[in-house]
Amino acid sequence: MASPIIDFLLTRNSAPIPDLKAPAPSDADIATMIAAATRVPDHGRLEPWRFILYRGDARVEIGKKLAALAEQREGPLPEGRRNQELARFSRAPLVIGVVSVPKENPKIPQWEMFLSGGMAAMNLMIAANALGYGTNMISNWYSDVPEGRAILGLAPQERIVGFIHIGSYAGPAPERPRPDPAKLYADYSGPWAG
Repeated sequence: MASPIIDFLLTRNSAPIPDLKAPAPSDADIATMIAAATRVPDHGRLEPWRFILYRGDARVEIGKKLAALAEQREGPLPEGRRNQELARFSRAPLVIGVVSVPKENPKIPQWEMFLSGGMAAMNLMIAANALGYGTNMISNWYSDVPEGRAILGLAPQERIVGFIHIGSYAGPAPERPRPDPAKLYADYSGPWAG
């Protein structure tokens, strides 16, 4: 049986970030993407994620702060590297940070909450793609340091699932080698024997 949803999923690709152009998604499209992002498994209904929109001049300001942080950590940056840091969030017209917000719960482990955030990020990307936008998700060095997370608006206990870059894209996105699905699954054959 033919399914446009399966066809869509089997051809979904990430677009190159520098090729994501204006116009950015409208506020209505963003609301739709976020609504789709929340339709994921969420054990205990904890809502262990939130979303930060980086758009407009905020993207440029963040780039300046990240370049300053990189220089504070590494010393003077070569011009190319400095420009790379300055442009981190301004290459696409919209970046949505998917943030893992861990909750204290005696029954639900933190890793499960983080996985729910990963599913929210994927749903957000699929929704953006279905609305006709290109997407690409990255994390990068500033996600791994407390100072970087603070610049990006995260509380100390929060972590980045990913930064989803979104924009109009003329496509098609470049294909990359994919694994052979037949090599990735098998019927259960008993406990691990080593």
